[in-house]
Amino acid sequence: MKIKILIVGLGGVGGYYGGLLAKYCKNIPEIEIYFFARGKHLETIKKNGLTVIAETETFVVHPKLATNDVAELGKMHYVILTTKSYDLIQTLDQISACIDNNTIILPLLNGADISERIRTHFPLNQVWDGCVYIVGRLNEPGIVESSGGLHDLYFGAEKGSNEKLVWMDNLFKNAGIESHLEENIKKIIWRKFMFISVTASLTSYFNVGFRDLLTDDHRKMLTLSCFNELLNIAHSEGVDFEPDIIESTIRKIERLPFKTTSSMHSDFIAGKTTEIDTLTKVVINIGKKNGVETPTYKVIFQSLNERLNNYTNGAN
Repeated sequence: MKIKILIVGLGGVGGYYGGLLAKYCKNIPEIEIYFFARGKHLETIKKNGLTVIAETETFVVHPKLATNDVAELGKMHYVILTTKSYDLIQTLDQISACIDNNTIILPLLNGADISERIRTHFPLNQVWDGCVYIVGRLNEPGIVESSGGLHDLYFGAEKGSNEKLVWMDNLFKNAGIESHLEENIKKIIWRKFMFISVTASLTSYFNVGFRDLLTDDHRKMLTLSCFNELLNIAHSEGVDFEPDIIESTIRKIERLPFKTTSSMHSDFIAGKTTEIDTLTKVVINIGKKNGVETPTYKVIFQSLNERLNNYTNGAN
């Protein structure tokens, strides 16, 4: 029996990891890699393949099939999701025809509640948890690039390891992916969320880069306030961090190059759809559910939401 794996979302994340899987599995007849993409990106991949520019090599891959029509795919054994979090539910609806009760879903999206949302949508499926640390982008249709030397992929399942998790970990590693099968994957995901939620929310709120959050007393005070609120939220969700989690996360910000900023901030500047609901509002919602106050996050979300509404209504 052939094992069918679908990569959904062929941007910087899905293009890099999907490209490595397609490259490796080209000569593995029992494993087939499929791409789900749209528009000119899909047209270029179908015509010329997907070009992956990495730090040490550039290569072109051709999956078993690249399509935007799930009727062409049949049922998948594994689905790896790498879309933006605000597209999650729409994407799940679009690919539902290629998912049966035996399909395993692995999301690699930003957010603390992504797997929970997928389980609500597909309650009978095994949904793993995952996150990545990678600097990747879609340069133009059919061409993705990874830079910065960071490619770590973390995944796992709350119920612990099983033979399918181990199988996927081995596949990732054999394909050249820096894979980490984690027993406590929830803690790994929340550790990333601590960083990305605070920095995405505040770089957008203040309209500054990462390190500027620490170079002004007022900005630093709000940054620390957000970290403390989010730490309380994590504890309410049963996540226990190391005592220095806030300090270590701040050190990550201090190491980032000046003038670099979050993708959510970049989307705000460009007037694009943002991940405000899954990176900012979700903290307030979890706090409300667990009886934890989030006054700083509420102020930030209200301001950002008003700004988005102004953009939508055409105000300056």
